[in-house]
Amino acid sequence: MAASGAVEPGPPGAAVAPSPALAPPPAPDHLFRPISAEDEEQQPTEIESLCMNCYCNGMTRLLLTKIPFFREIIVSSFSCEHCGWNNTEIQSAGRVQDQGVRYTLTVRAPEDMNREVVKTDSATTRIPELDFEIPAFSQKGALTTVEGLITRAISGLEQDQPARRANKDATAERIDEFIVKLKELKQVASPFTLIIDDPSGNSFVENPHAPQKDDSLVITHYNRTQHQKEMLGLQEEAPAEKPEEEDLRNEVLQFNTNCPECNAPAQTNMKLVQIPHFKEVIIMATNCENCGHRTNESETCSVEIPELEFELGMAVLGGKFTTLEGLLKDIRELVTKNPFTLGDSSNPCQKERLQEFSQKMDQIIEGNMKAHFIMDDPAGNSYLQNVYAPEDDPEMKVERYKRTFDQNEELGLNDMKTEGYEAGLASQR
Repeated sequence: MAASGAVEPGPPGAAVAPSPALAPPPAPDHLFRPISAEDEEQQPTEIESLCMNCYCNGMTRLLLTKIPFFREIIVSSFSCEHCGWNNTEIQSAGRVQDQGVRYTLTVRAPEDMNREVVKTDSATTRIPELDFEIPAFSQKGALTTVEGLITRAISGLEQDQPARRANKDATAERIDEFIVKLKELKQVASPFTLIIDDPSGNSFVENPHAPQKDDSLVITHYNRTQHQKEMLGLQEEAPAEKPEEEDLRNEVLQFNTNCPECNAPAQTNMKLVQIPHFKEVIIMATNCENCGHRTNESETCSVEIPELEFELGMAVLGGKFTTLEGLLKDIRELVTKNPFTLGDSSNPCQKERLQEFSQKMDQIIEGNMKAHFIMDDPAGNSYLQNVYAPEDDPEMKVERYKRTFDQNEELGLNDMKTEGYEAGLASQR
């Protein structure tokens, strides 16, 4: 279901670190800071640690930082002055996400080679044009660029080439030919496709046009397979006993969970609500007392404001039970409250675009600029109030459409068996 309407002017190395339990943890905003050469307070934490190559003491450096429009990460670097061995990797500072993510980037210009990339250990990297794949857990996580990923792959292939040539291995010549093809990709003589598939959901490919839509980048969230869950070490929860049926319409249920932002213990409230002229829905709201993060569940709706060339995909802002003004303020806050994009280290052109976007969003919220607000929910579970109900709203258009195959795939409906499943269950017994 899609709903749109006009907003009219009228009356948002190996190292052992000290146990975190010995000291109170700092606030998340001070712990994870954007990278800035002028931020003197942000310095890597240095820990003397054992070199696993020569068994002398080397130095591990840890840096906690933010990726714009993504989340917090930990960058670690180890170097040994005795043997010269060094190693760099990244780790997500959050938990395994609820869904896996797949980034499909069409590289068309040299500028695309400079896009920032976060690749975790569990991510698989593919270049279909060369039938090339880097399997999951074959490399450490890295904070790099598209060009850096290809350079890293070339270095890995070249590492054992001298030994292969010395042994007159027949594969050495074929590997040399393949390395030439990888090096040609860095020149972007013709477009190619880069796919990063991460079942943990913690990898990332930069959108340099944010908050506008990137036509070269397709982001797909999906439900993990059983094999992927086992690969990540995730265990299925034991089925809970069926509780007695209760009337929940007049009750607010509460259960413990973890904050999706700071991972601190939080509490989620659940309530059945009947929305007039719509349907009965379940509202789930989480409020974190540690960092102040608040969220509602229902994340299948995308938002578009054509006048600002702005599009927000599914699961980015999270579900909301709010007003149109409240939703616009949340969108503005998502864009403007990111210090990495508007701080001293930001790109001047991007900073100017984001400031212009914020000014126009303020004009829309204050009713000084006319704009169209489009919500597109393939699950059909979003709603925009009709103030003229039960009559038609002249300012709003509601369209119901048949979902495409790709939309059903994202919702996990293509694999559902809705007919003949009784016979299958009977045969299993």
